[in-house]
Amino acid sequence: MTASKSGGRRNRAVVVGAGIAGLATALRLCRAGWEVLVVERAPVRRSSGYLVNLLGHGYTAAERLGLLPALEGRDLGVFTTILVRADGRAKFTVPAAIAQGALGDRALSVFRGDLETALYEAVRGHAVLRFGTTVEAVTQERDGVRVALSDGTTVDADLLVGADGVHSTVRERVFGPEADHRVDLRHVVGAFVLDRVPDQVPEGTGTTFIGPHRTAAVMNLGPGRSSAFFTYHSADPAAELERGPARALAAAFGDLGGGAADALAQLGRDPGGPYFDSVSQIVLDGWSRGRVVLLGDAAWCVSLFAGYGAALALTGADRLGTALEEHGADLPAALTAWENGLRAEVRQRQAMARRGIARFAPPTRAHVWAQELTIRAIRLPGVRGLIRRSIERAQAP
Repeated sequence: MTASKSGGRRNRAVVVGAGIAGLATALRLCRAGWEVLVVERAPVRRSSGYLVNLLGHGYTAAERLGLLPALEGRDLGVFTTILVRADGRAKFTVPAAIAQGALGDRALSVFRGDLETALYEAVRGHAVLRFGTTVEAVTQERDGVRVALSDGTTVDADLLVGADGVHSTVRERVFGPEADHRVDLRHVVGAFVLDRVPDQVPEGTGTTFIGPHRTAAVMNLGPGRSSAFFTYHSADPAAELERGPARALAAAFGDLGGGAADALAQLGRDPGGPYFDSVSQIVLDGWSRGRVVLLGDAAWCVSLFAGYGAALALTGADRLGTALEEHGADLPAALTAWENGLRAEVRQRQAMARRGIARFAPPTRAHVWAQELTIRAIRLPGVRGLIRRSIERAQAP
């Protein structure tokens, strides 16, 4: 089922998932000359209100995919951060210029929905997209993969890409149960867009409360650009998810004042719905089996504690396209080379996330105090230089 050197049919891929990983993969494969079908479980495009940062490889991949012109107009940039007490009163402020000095110029901060929109606009017209469609069965053959879909159709392809997130259906059907691969980090996260700017948070700033076992952050970057983020430790994340975001977040953060209280009062007004899930990682010995490959959170979810999920998704998609171009009809060699090139970075990011749990949910008040000292130190010129060099090393190839 591979394209012939004499100009036979194009290679065909089915990409499952129309989020960042799936759309980026579809875009890159289209540019590599593949015929691409994207299937997405949701009936319409969805948008989530949390922030994603594109640094290092992620920025480079966005550049290579031609996304920068669309994203630069939606760049939230850096903003002033105000550390607050539980009642919302300010403790101290970290000016935006300090964060800019640490991050450098090759960096973008955008809402996840804006990145997905840029990808969608870039791939629309080049790939076929079917919403409200799921994978019912996968059958691998010597020269291809047959994918049965919920709309009653069956598609024969050269490659099936599971880019359908941490709860991947493709992974479940081809690699086995989620429980065999998901590592629960015993934390819960909620994030959502605010339908009005929070009164208690000055425009152009974000307020952050950090306490034992939890963090609440609220951004006021103007109408349509404001959002809230909550994360907390839980001994039983499944029970928290069963309670639902409104009850669970109110129980975990209902004692807070200021912007956090304002944000919680708006919970449920985001038309796309809040993002609310347990924090976990996906660990697999291999990301491909035959002509089925996993990409993004479906393959390696590093978790939000790593802060690099979107960047890795773009990087993974871009490098997959490159590997397929370089190895031609030798699909196993392409997938092996692609995985070998990403493995070390994924392991590093997952390890960073596990170490970084204490930054998002400090285990004791002493840890909170130590973290505040670190944040205060960022305002010192010499420390800013050290942080920037540390960030550059972390993003280097």
